[in-house]
Amino acid sequence: MTNSSKVKLTSLSSKGGCGCKIGPADLAQVLHELPPGISDPNLLVGLDTSDDAGVYRLNDTTAIVQTVDFFTPIVDDPYDFGQIAAANAISDVYAMGGKPITALNVVAFPIASLEKSILAEILKGAGDKLKEADAVLVGGHSIDDPEPKFGMAVTGVIHPDKVRTNAGAKPGDRLVLTKPIGVGIMTTSLKKGLLTEAEIDRVTKVMTTLNRKAAEISDKYTIHASTDVTGFGLLGHASEMAKGSGVGLRIYNDQVPKLERTKELAESGGVPGGTKNNFAHLEDLVTYPGSMSQVEKWILCDAVTSGGLLLSVAGEEAEGLVKELKDNGVEAQVIGDVLEDNKGRISVQ
Repeated sequence: MTNSSKVKLTSLSSKGGCGCKIGPADLAQVLHELPPGISDPNLLVGLDTSDDAGVYRLNDTTAIVQTVDFFTPIVDDPYDFGQIAAANAISDVYAMGGKPITALNVVAFPIASLEKSILAEILKGAGDKLKEADAVLVGGHSIDDPEPKFGMAVTGVIHPDKVRTNAGAKPGDRLVLTKPIGVGIMTTSLKKGLLTEAEIDRVTKVMTTLNRKAAEISDKYTIHASTDVTGFGLLGHASEMAKGSGVGLRIYNDQVPKLERTKELAESGGVPGGTKNNFAHLEDLVTYPGSMSQVEKWILCDAVTSGGLLLSVAGEEAEGLVKELKDNGVEAQVIGDVLEDNKGRISVQ
């Protein structure tokens, strides 16, 4: 973590907190109005399944994976913000099973009112994370904007036969999550001054950690479906998997890894608006136990930035995958099962 600026970047965001995406309900309404695109047999993954990235086949052995993501600052340190934004954007390529190769910076910055050194630190953090991913920065675009925003457009490559989507989960699979949730609640609480330095370091570490190791290790196992957990929360992205795969999901709340003090901070008012929107959008698709509190439900829907991978792995391989992930420093946990019945829905236990 750097100390190049005393400016609190999170205070410059009109929304603050999680830097959330447009909510799933509003986004679905907008996308519904789009005219049909050009039909192309080489478009392997497009808008149909709400996947993490698009995939376009170039030839029999190579397809490109394309994604873009950017948001307002969710931490105050500019170098860390750059790392988080880069890790978050790159993650979509890992979720699809691909290897990131190039990236473009997407910058909005109030160049006349903030020190240029702040933007330099943001770009440095992103560049260092890109190097960690063995990907190359090839350019970018910037605009002068009163509210800072940063992200990346990332391109990856993959064999057309090895593309992972969120639409292939099979009954009997087990669900594995590779990072703890609660990031949105923690970053909202950070803006309110409720986190200790140790807690800031902890949530920052979670967000800056690439999903590279989790993706590469899981490549040795039978993964039927994959997504990364970001703005729509654990249950939101799991719901897309259930719908796209035509299966039901059972998630065990006590097995879902959560950042320390998440529940306490949520009870103190640290639940971002994006998290509540996620919950409302899913209300008719998720069944919760009667004893579960509203706060616990919100946590499972918490809007995450740079979260872990949610993997639907062949049931008999799940424990082996989790063990290998943990042995390599990944905070992985089996959190649920894929079911034949209850199609398109989630049952929380």
